[in-house]
Amino acid sequence: METSAPAPSASDCYRQAAGPLHTICLLALLGAWTILGRMIADHMRAAANPHRLRFYLLTLFFEWLLFIFVVVGVRRSGAPVRLVLGDRWQSVRQVVWDIGIAAAFWIVSAVLLLILGWLLGVAEHRPNMEFILPHSGAEITVWIALSITAGICEETVFRGYLQRQFMALTKSVPAGILLSAAAFGTAHAYQGFRMVILIGLYGAMFGILAHWRTSVRPGMIAHAWQDYLSGVLAGLVRH
Repeated sequence: METSAPAPSASDCYRQAAGPLHTICLLALLGAWTILGRMIADHMRAAANPHRLRFYLLTLFFEWLLFIFVVVGVRRSGAPVRLVLGDRWQSVRQVVWDIGIAAAFWIVSAVLLLILGWLLGVAEHRPNMEFILPHSGAEITVWIALSITAGICEETVFRGYLQRQFMALTKSVPAGILLSAAAFGTAHAYQGFRMVILIGLYGAMFGILAHWRTSVRPGMIAHAWQDYLSGVLAGLVRH
């Protein structure tokens, strides 16, 4: 059974997926979404009956927009899309293996996040996030779609694309992972400063996984599962 991905060569690690202008535009889009997301979250947090479905649908639209922007930009640059996604699965064995890696990663990262969250005092200072979690059956259904979308799109954008671009810019794997993780944490600014740090550390874990596997697919699975679980369990407990 395949147990590890082949180690990427230095030229593969530092190969750009698109030009600098495309990356700058993507970062500008992420910055705009971060500011808008913070404004929407503050408004929803203060509302008696926040419009969660509207926020979910807006997030779905924007994340797929970013995904398309990345894929089109990579193709226009002449680079293969597998550069940001990794090679396609060639067998059921590879699928099962990546699912197993995703499960192991999710368990280990969950333990580490609990420890890091305790050290950062997240529980005492985290703003109320009840406004964003699904309540009704319809909201839970859309939340599931949103979780899958986040797994696919965010791993492609942050780990597949930005991490590679930052590695190419700095000629350093650790720097690329950390810069991408910082962007990932900042994009979740609506959750508060301590959560930005914690989510950034979580992003670094995903970055290490993606670099090791030379694929974002295990990260997509773990990311989607984590988001799905957090929302659906909250909805079921509430009922």
